[in-house]
Amino acid sequence: MGQPFLIGITGGSGSGKTTFIRQLRQGLPDDKVCLLSMDDYYVPREDQEQDARGIYNFDRPASIHRKEFVRDLKQLLKGNTVQRREYVFNNELAEASMLTFYPAPVIIVEGLFVFHYKELRKMLDLKVFLHAKDNLKVVRRIKRDRVERNYPLDDVLYRYEHHVLPAYEKYVHPHKERADLIVNNNTDFNMGLAVLRAFVEKKIS
Repeated sequence: MGQPFLIGITGGSGSGKTTFIRQLRQGLPDDKVCLLSMDDYYVPREDQEQDARGIYNFDRPASIHRKEFVRDLKQLLKGNTVQRREYVFNNELAEASMLTFYPAPVIIVEGLFVFHYKELRKMLDLKVFLHAKDNLKVVRRIKRDRVERNYPLDDVLYRYEHHVLPAYEKYVHPHKERADLIVNNNTDFNMGLAVLRAFVEKKIS
């Protein structure tokens, strides 16, 4: 296998990154595409910074184990297998499992700070940015955090106003102009998905 092709996908919380990537990978051979998500590299809650109200802020570049993420990505690029314990966002109803990442011709890295971390950004061969209106992102965030992560509604709304939106404006949106492909997901991302899927299929053929 030659040097893997590295695709970075970012966008604000609630922009649809997870659904977009899941649909992108459907039908593609598992041994041809590897996904490495920053969601599994969060610093433990007790080590996260707290705001003035004592609420843990997970929406900062320092909230991610950046060095470990880049380290594992470099291992994949070298053709080595990587293992990582799943991060379950402090959901007591969820049981963490051991994840195994296998090297592949195409590697997708996903997360809020994929473009913000300079070392990581320079490694990317293709940069994809998912865009959606703020009101849509709020609704999607509420649905996700209440159902998947068992967060109370008041907590979700507080975090969005005081952590999520400020982080997006400071660390995510400024890098939008660096993207090679911007996918508009106000209604659906079907066209952008089709374009990227065709590109990936050509890369692995």
